[in-house]
Amino acid sequence: MHFQLTDDQRALRDGVRELLEGRFGRQALRAALDAPGLDRALWRELGEAGFFALRLPEAEGGVGLGLPEAVLAFEQVGRVLLPGPLVATHLAAGAGAGSEGAGSGAAVGAGVPGAATGETVVTAVQGGLVEWLDEADVVVGDASGAVPLRSVDPLTPLHRVPDREGANPHGEGTDPPAVLLTAAEQLGSASRTCELAVQHARAREQFGQPVGAFQAIKHLCAGMLERVETARAAVYAAAVTADPLDIATARLLADEAALRGARDCLQVHGGMGFTWESDVHLHLKRAWVRACRSGDVTESEEALAGDLLSDPPGMAV
Repeated sequence: MHFQLTDDQRALRDGVRELLEGRFGRQALRAALDAPGLDRALWRELGEAGFFALRLPEAEGGVGLGLPEAVLAFEQVGRVLLPGPLVATHLAAGAGAGSEGAGSGAAVGAGVPGAATGETVVTAVQGGLVEWLDEADVVVGDASGAVPLRSVDPLTPLHRVPDREGANPHGEGTDPPAVLLTAAEQLGSASRTCELAVQHARAREQFGQPVGAFQAIKHLCAGMLERVETARAAVYAAAVTADPLDIATARLLADEAALRGARDCLQVHGGMGFTWESDVHLHLKRAWVRACRSGDVTESEEALAGDLLSDPPGMAV
């Protein structure tokens, strides 16, 4: 099966990439590391561009597009490591009464969509990791007792919210669209680390030739590209079918592409990749956080295993 984007989908993808590269390029990323916090002006700009309301019907003030278009947009934010609870805010835009500000970027989602308090849409989750804003920005709803965690990613502050009766038992990641959009972010990150590895392999020289001429480096880059394209096919297919099992497959492949890709990119860069001057380690850290934030990875594995082990129709004995 061939996945050919329409002209409108290409225009959307390119438009989101152009906006992000102009507003959150490498210089802005480095500045965010020095002064972590949500850029509310950029958040509102994304809202005005329709990023958070992509899947909201036009009659409700949204763009009226579907999951495939949202996946293309979230792939681009994964490339640039844009911080903030993007998935939560996107989902909050369609959460109904009390969350109207999320679609415009005036409200910021934290956790899973639900009750709205002040400017921030917040819902407690049971035992889950929640992307959090700093105290000056967040207005907490039913999240008393939230425990701050030391996040491996300096741009993703995290809290663990204690058990709440009736709350989502695994955090924001169990909702299929949330899982798929997070997979799209992982895909974007994996694609970017593959590009970084190839760029470094071409530019860095050892023994009078580019390191990319060595077979070991070639194999690392080829493996990264193979995983990226396999994950891309799975993520795009799941966006079309919206089938939970397809989404589980996409999530596993995208996580592998992002995590292994970042590690292999580090190998291509050598010791330089571990330094703060390099962006590679930031992709690895964000990939770790995304993999944990999206529920337990074994849930996707168990869903696929259960389907494989189930009796086909008419075969039960």
